[in-house]
Amino acid sequence: MSQPSPLAPQEGTTPEEIYRRRCAAYGRQRDIYSRRSGRNGNVSLVLAAAAVILFALWLWRAELAPLLAAGLLGLAFVASFVRHGRVDRELRRYAELYAINDEGLLRLRRDWERLPLRLPPASHATSQRWSAGALERSGALSIERATAADLDLLGRASLQHLLGTPATPVGQAVLLDWILAPAPPQEVRARQAAVAELAPLIDFRDQLALCGRLMGPAQPDYERFLRWAERAPWLPRHAWLLWAARLLPLATLGLAAAQLTGLVAAPLWVVPVAIGALLTQTIGRQVDAVVDEVAERQGVFATYADLFEVLEAQPFRAPALRQLQARLAAGQLRADRQMRRLNRLMALVDLRGWMFFYPIQIATLWSAHVLWLLERWQAQAGGSARRWLVALGELEALCALAALAHDNPRWAFPEIAEGGAPLLSAADLGHPLLPPDACVGNDVAVGPPGQYLLVTGSNMSGKSTLLRAIGVNVTLAQAGGPVCAQTMRLPPVALATSMRVQDSLEQGVSYFMAELRRLKMVVEAAEQAADGRVLLFLLDEILHGTNTAERQIAARRIILHLLGLGAMGAVSTHDLTLAAAPELAARGRPVHFAEQFTRGDAGLEMSFDYRLRPGIATSTNALKLMEMIGLPIDDEGVQPLERSNVSSTGLKGDAL
Repeated sequence: MSQPSPLAPQEGTTPEEIYRRRCAAYGRQRDIYSRRSGRNGNVSLVLAAAAVILFALWLWRAELAPLLAAGLLGLAFVASFVRHGRVDRELRRYAELYAINDEGLLRLRRDWERLPLRLPPASHATSQRWSAGALERSGALSIERATAADLDLLGRASLQHLLGTPATPVGQAVLLDWILAPAPPQEVRARQAAVAELAPLIDFRDQLALCGRLMGPAQPDYERFLRWAERAPWLPRHAWLLWAARLLPLATLGLAAAQLTGLVAAPLWVVPVAIGALLTQTIGRQVDAVVDEVAERQGVFATYADLFEVLEAQPFRAPALRQLQARLAAGQLRADRQMRRLNRLMALVDLRGWMFFYPIQIATLWSAHVLWLLERWQAQAGGSARRWLVALGELEALCALAALAHDNPRWAFPEIAEGGAPLLSAADLGHPLLPPDACVGNDVAVGPPGQYLLVTGSNMSGKSTLLRAIGVNVTLAQAGGPVCAQTMRLPPVALATSMRVQDSLEQGVSYFMAELRRLKMVVEAAEQAADGRVLLFLLDEILHGTNTAERQIAARRIILHLLGLGAMGAVSTHDLTLAAAPELAARGRPVHFAEQFTRGDAGLEMSFDYRLRPGIATSTNALKLMEMIGLPIDDEGVQPLERSNVSSTGLKGDAL
């Protein structure tokens, strides 16, 4: 199996420089093979045309020389055709390697429009639970789905999108599981060691991605194959069919030979052929259905064998990676060899698609023989197939996290602390989904249980982004990846959020009722927190769908109830009275964002530095924003009640 050209990163180069250098090298090779492919195609066309002309000349003149020349040109055409296939395979190989590294540049820029979004197959159990269709059927939103939507964990411009390097369906499915389900601390630490080892192995990661991409969408429903592999064989329950498949062809040959030698006068060989046709049209349909469960496009299992071989050949040091290798060779069965063996059987399966297959089938019961061979593989290796594919998927997920570590060398691996006071602390914490040149880091501390972070500030100052930065980094940390911070320490936590609440006209749910339902799920998550995990809640502008007085009372009660349940979290708000409430002031640590206004020739201009400051916000920008976009703000038009909602220390109630 060919390997990508070794282009080891040079010391001191940035990830962008590494990707650009690799793109340039692979782009040159791609262009060379593209030109060769074009020339080869022209040569093949000329050879074919010349062979046809000479053959026509032989038909016209009946001379031997044109026929011999046509034969030689025909052989030359076959050789050129075979070479053209090799050249095109190399062309695709280098084109894919170029695309792999070009996507690295797109990840660095967070270019979501051009960066491909790879999703696991719809048949995967986690995909089914998280699909829009499942949400519609359930008629309810779980706190896990709500949190994933609030934090942009799935879909376009999401954490899943940023980590989308796995090329096989099983790799995409494992990555989805890791994003949605936090791992135990011990597993997190094992993954961190593996990710750290994989991060600089860019050639290895490219080779793994290349093999997966060359397979293409050939096996979207790998679960169907695994169900077959793990099931009891079908043929032993129909042993008579296997004997029929062995004896009927012998009977057909024997009776045909008897007729040809004159031993019998009648064509008795028709009888076993007719029996074969009857069996094909009856129980043969069941045989075909079983074969279809494993049959895939030619080359799929060979590609899996290549992937297993790449994994087995790499000299790893991290225990998690060595365990993956061990799982591919357990029970004296090597995954790559067994997959190559299965791939060889696929050539016999593919014969069923030949236009002249039916006469072969009724004469030999071909499908039954193929199923017998497949079930021999099933009995010997089928029980290990899931273990092999899951190991491959886990390696791809680790490589996705490793690519993130490689692309962001200033990010750190967090410490998952199981002892002491549970406290989330991070230095220079930024949002992982923002482009590096637009990401502003802040020192953040949340907790311990029973305490919360109160984030205030004016519109667009960065409050919601800070909450999402905390949530996405916690997700990355508990998946085993690096975080967008210089340092980060956190206990095992369960996330619950209330940010992007929506009303529902179809279900007759108002915005305020939708908020209440979401907050109820957050409270239930705090009540059900288990496995030594602390609930980390992130609440963004809660209950602004009701009047000011009731909002203040309800918000205080909800936050106090969550803190009383041993949860910790962060709350962003414009309502500065939350900080003034004595029962919350003792449990909260206020921080804020600020903005700067300047008035120039173009009018009023606003800017933010997105730096977190201690204390409560002391400025507002609602009326100034109105002025900036040209809305009337004449003080004479402001009613007394509206004027009372603006103070020198910030916004009250429902002000913008």
